[in-house]
Amino acid sequence: MMMPLWQRTPWGRANLGQWRYAWRNALAMALSLWLAFLLQLDAPYWAMTSAAVVNFPTVGGIISKSLGRVAGSLIGAMAAVLMAVTGFSDPWLFACEIALWLALCTYLSQLYFNNVAYACQLAGYTAAIVAFSCVNVDDPYHIFEIAQARVSEVILGILCGGFMMMVLPTQTDADALLVALDKAQSRLLEHAALLWRGEQGAVRQAHEGVIGQLLTLDLLRVQAVWSHHDLRRHNRLLNYLLHCQLHLVGRLSGLRRLLHNWPAQPDWLPAQLEQILALLGRLDADEYALARLLAPFYQGADTRSRAFAGRLADTGRLLLRCRRWQRRLVAGRVHRYQHVPGEAALSRYQDRLEALYNAGRTFLAVWLGSAFWIVTNWSAGASAVTLLAVGCVLYAATPAPARSTGVMLKAVAWLSLVCIGVKFGIMIHLTDLVSFTLLLLPVLVTLNLLRLQQPTRAALWAQLVVFLGSFLAVTNPPDYDFANYLNRSLGQVLGLMGAILAFQLLQPFSDQHRSQRIQRALRREFHDQLASRPGRSERAFESRLYHALGQLCQGRDAEARTWALRWGVVLLNCSHVVWQLRAWQGDPPLEQLRSRLLGQLAGIVSARGIDHSALRPVLVELERQYPLLAARQDPASQALCGLLWRLASALHPLLQAPQTTGNLSKEPANG
Repeated sequence: MMMPLWQRTPWGRANLGQWRYAWRNALAMALSLWLAFLLQLDAPYWAMTSAAVVNFPTVGGIISKSLGRVAGSLIGAMAAVLMAVTGFSDPWLFACEIALWLALCTYLSQLYFNNVAYACQLAGYTAAIVAFSCVNVDDPYHIFEIAQARVSEVILGILCGGFMMMVLPTQTDADALLVALDKAQSRLLEHAALLWRGEQGAVRQAHEGVIGQLLTLDLLRVQAVWSHHDLRRHNRLLNYLLHCQLHLVGRLSGLRRLLHNWPAQPDWLPAQLEQILALLGRLDADEYALARLLAPFYQGADTRSRAFAGRLADTGRLLLRCRRWQRRLVAGRVHRYQHVPGEAALSRYQDRLEALYNAGRTFLAVWLGSAFWIVTNWSAGASAVTLLAVGCVLYAATPAPARSTGVMLKAVAWLSLVCIGVKFGIMIHLTDLVSFTLLLLPVLVTLNLLRLQQPTRAALWAQLVVFLGSFLAVTNPPDYDFANYLNRSLGQVLGLMGAILAFQLLQPFSDQHRSQRIQRALRREFHDQLASRPGRSERAFESRLYHALGQLCQGRDAEARTWALRWGVVLLNCSHVVWQLRAWQGDPPLEQLRSRLLGQLAGIVSARGIDHSALRPVLVELERQYPLLAARQDPASQALCGLLWRLASALHPLLQAPQTTGNLSKEPANG
């Protein structure tokens, strides 16, 4: 009877990896607390909080998050000192300064990504924490000392988290990245099988899943580069592999379009495609075996069959090339090759309008909260406005900011109640740090285990771990002012409620509005791709498109996601053909035909939508030119004929798009 009961507890369900993570995090927080007391820092709980925040499962995650945290803390502390010195004589000036600074940090955090975005967020609410805690301090030097102490405690917590990662290490970032790259290859083959079978219902979910998985690989790449010297040397090769994975997704969807627009397909085509997919899934596959399976496509006079086989051959060779370089990377043999492919990092989509809107919301919320504090002279106003600022900055870019802030509010409310008993019932009787640490460690270990075992509540358990030290208020010397504790806790709860109110009154843009802006941005980007000298390369346009779609995939509006995804796939298929048309060379009359068609494409797609009066003549011209070119036997004419068929296949879904409007009520079919 005891064993089943034990196995239902967090300790009984935990495996070795979960125990390692939980103890590493708990020991890092305890070590940072002990060192903070040893160094006579006045607020050791800041070191505990910092150790909890940077405790990632991998070394690269800790390093990248720590660098962002150190940079953000330094910049925020310096900004707090400047605002305190210039604005404390005039409370209204100080309120404007801190609100403007937090709005700027909110704006910048949404224009950048990964640890840079985190540094911008931290610079914002670190300045708020330091500045609001110094409102009753008149001496500028004392303000500088407080800021210096906060930064020292943050750095101490980071060092303790890194030390415990070395003592209790886990899987390396390099292994995680290489395993994820291998899984992504297998996922692409499964995706190809799904697309080519023509199963309509699961195509959108499959697209979203593959795009999300590949964009996650970029985050793993950043962490692996920070922690692994060999991968840092070959960062451009990693970027090349990620670009190729994204490019393969576009090629697979382009082949799907060709299958939809191929009349009188041969009977042997489905079986031959299954054999090709089976071959590409084998580790011993090579270009020669692929060419043997593609040989039936070139028998006969069907230009469509040869064009499809050529595109399929390019796709298979690219996949095999990626696999070879991945194997060389795993084996550590990349340095033996003189010509190693490389690419710049993935381009990312930036929604400046939404970033500006969120920055304006942060400014209004913080300024109004500060104004209420100034007018009422509330003693807990600093705590309230501090948590208001943290909520507005930290969750401005999340898909559901009010709900995310509600999770933080729930954690703060629970800690406010529980820590009353712990702080004033138990801690007041403890006389040494060792006794307090022995009390704290089991609690931290249990919370970390629950965080790993309950993914749906992981955010709540993480908030409890992070805020535990601040609510216990482990200070040097200890402070047991009961009235001040209640007032401060009430202020924190009301501050988060104010952030939720701000998110409810100034709600984020809906998924439909995001989808409209993304579609307009993609159409503008595609229009640039039609220029003789595009502003972005093919790979940059592709990665930017997928990043925009990946951001929208986090929303809840399925119709908006479907519309944007189909728009993106259609424009991406067209851009692939455009780049190949631009590189094609042949007789001067055929080159003039190519140039005329590229010029006509520019009139079809605009930022507002599709001009059907320009689209239909282009499709008619493509249909007219196809048999004429197919009748010619020279290779250049045959290649151009295949490109025109691919272009017609890519443009055909635009016939069902809205006529030069941003209306989302209709969709292009079979995207």
